[in-house]
Amino acid sequence: MHFAPALTDESPVLSVSELNRRAKQLLEKNFPLMWISGEVSNFIAAASGHWYFSLKDGNAQVRCAMFRHKSQYIDWQPRNGDQIEVRALVTLYEPRGEYQLNVENIRRAGLGALYEAFGKLKACLEQEGLFDEAYKKPLPSFPGQIGIVTSPAAAALRDVLTTLRRRMPSIPVILYPTPVQGEGAAAKIAEAIRTAANRSECDILIVCRGGGSIEDLWAFNEEIVARAIHACPIPVISGVGHETDFTISDFVADQRAPTPTSAAEQASPNRVDLQHRIEAMHGRLNRHLRQKLEQRMQQVDYLSRRLVHPGERLNARLTHLTHLNQRLINNAGHALAEREWNLQKLAHRLAAAKPDITAYETSQRDLARRLQLSLAHRMQDYKIGLQQLQANLVHLNPQSVLERGFSMVRSTDGKIVYDSKEIAMDEALSITFARGNAEAKVTRKEDGR
Repeated sequence: MHFAPALTDESPVLSVSELNRRAKQLLEKNFPLMWISGEVSNFIAAASGHWYFSLKDGNAQVRCAMFRHKSQYIDWQPRNGDQIEVRALVTLYEPRGEYQLNVENIRRAGLGALYEAFGKLKACLEQEGLFDEAYKKPLPSFPGQIGIVTSPAAAALRDVLTTLRRRMPSIPVILYPTPVQGEGAAAKIAEAIRTAANRSECDILIVCRGGGSIEDLWAFNEEIVARAIHACPIPVISGVGHETDFTISDFVADQRAPTPTSAAEQASPNRVDLQHRIEAMHGRLNRHLRQKLEQRMQQVDYLSRRLVHPGERLNARLTHLTHLNQRLINNAGHALAEREWNLQKLAHRLAAAKPDITAYETSQRDLARRLQLSLAHRMQDYKIGLQQLQANLVHLNPQSVLERGFSMVRSTDGKIVYDSKEIAMDEALSITFARGNAEAKVTRKEDGR
């Protein structure tokens, strides 16, 4: 009989959470951030702003997540079937134990290098100030000649010429031919721009080509073209591609046009609009001249009515002078009469205000006599009052009381005794008479009731 061997392995038993955690650490440690290419499938843009999709090729697929704080900086949204490249961190979603990519950045497959080069050059030139508004030259309203930098075989050239003929066929056009795509196109475009600048034949320069892929338009993203546009003394309009296409030349040029046709419209005035403006100005000029003429006619009529014979004018002046002389005489008479009346009024007021010296002297003598009588009466009253006060003092004098047979008793401490209760038996007392003093001793006393 055979028995199964006993289990003797002493290794620890891991939980599922611990296993997933260790697997996640292992993946993140051994797979740094990297670029991975594939086809988008099962793309979901969640309401939270996060993107969830799968990246696959012919043999395998992997789940991907790009969170909102990363996806909000992407100016386009992938669709199922797009070939893309993602810069991602390999990780593991622990709750479900699923291996996935956390996406940091995303770009279209095959164009990543071009977009990266575009972004680096744009940032560099912008830092140098080539895009600053201070360098933008204004476009002339009525250019004498327009230059075009493009390929003679380009459809954009036909669009531009058709538009210029429609808007202002009288403006001459000079073509500076150059290839607009392919190897070496950027250098030839820059050379054509420099040629136009050196010849100084044009008032505006249009740099244009039709739409295409980013590879087709890449010549206009080259630094040599950007610097040639920036150095050009002629105002430059960039009309490259369609409305949604942007190139470095658009940012450096003095004016960007969404299409070559729009560039031609910006470079040239519209003869129909000018005709309408001229007609409107002609009408305003006619009305203004008519109004001025009518005003001058009215002024002539007015002046003709004011035209008077010199004799009549002299008679009118003489009559006016006579009238002024009479007014002057009347005014002088009125002024003199008014002054006389004021003088009389002041004389009356002065007479009324003149003091009567005799009356004042009589009044002063009477007042002096009355003052003396009043003083005599007052002195008599003071004398009688003094006599009465003197009589009262005599009656109130203690000596007068003593003269009437009364005496004044004092205790040994000098206080006047008013009551027998204030003294004691055998107490020595001092008695004052009207004339002289005596010492006494109390041998008997009787209290009053």
